[in-house]
Amino acid sequence: MARVTGDHYFTAEPDAPARAREVQFTVAGRDYTLVSASGVFSANRLDPGTTVLLRKAEPPDPATTGALLDLGCGFGPIACVLATVAPAATTWAVDVNERARNVTAENAARLGLSGRLRVAAPDEVPADLRFAQIWSNPPIRVGKEELHRMLLRWLPRLAPDGVAWLVVARHLGGDSLQSWLVEQGWQVARHASQKGFRVLRVTG
Repeated sequence: MARVTGDHYFTAEPDAPARAREVQFTVAGRDYTLVSASGVFSANRLDPGTTVLLRKAEPPDPATTGALLDLGCGFGPIACVLATVAPAATTWAVDVNERARNVTAENAARLGLSGRLRVAAPDEVPADLRFAQIWSNPPIRVGKEELHRMLLRWLPRLAPDGVAWLVVARHLGGDSLQSWLVEQGWQVARHASQKGFRVLRVTG
């Protein structure tokens, strides 16, 4: 992703001091306590869209193998949940934000997930790697052009029987994004709606 000016969650190197804080949440009856930091997306809490995605999308089976992708990982809540529920898979946490990657790596270590959770910048992911699942609360505010470029880069890397789970706020273009994805040739179903968010299930 191209760097966007300003100290936002899609900035490669945030200028704000990295003030640490803890974020607690529960998914499928399991409690998580993760470290976050200023200059990282939704640094103070689990973002509402991410909350809806983790509650409404279908998590990978514990026997799932291969690679999973958390695209735009932030401080790593989705990646940490995926690596926890699918221990036989390798979860990739990808973000343009260096601080986000550092915090995600710290959280993986705290949870004992480092052996199966890999943190990387977009260009560090092997070009031939294909993903059984892609999960993302995509950065809508980077603008439509940049968002489309990101999805066109990563969705084609789904395995033939793979699935992508995306969450987008309706008022930020969730329905128009669904239409655009269909125009690109993807099979897209509105899997769930909650609190103004759409959870989209995308397959080839």
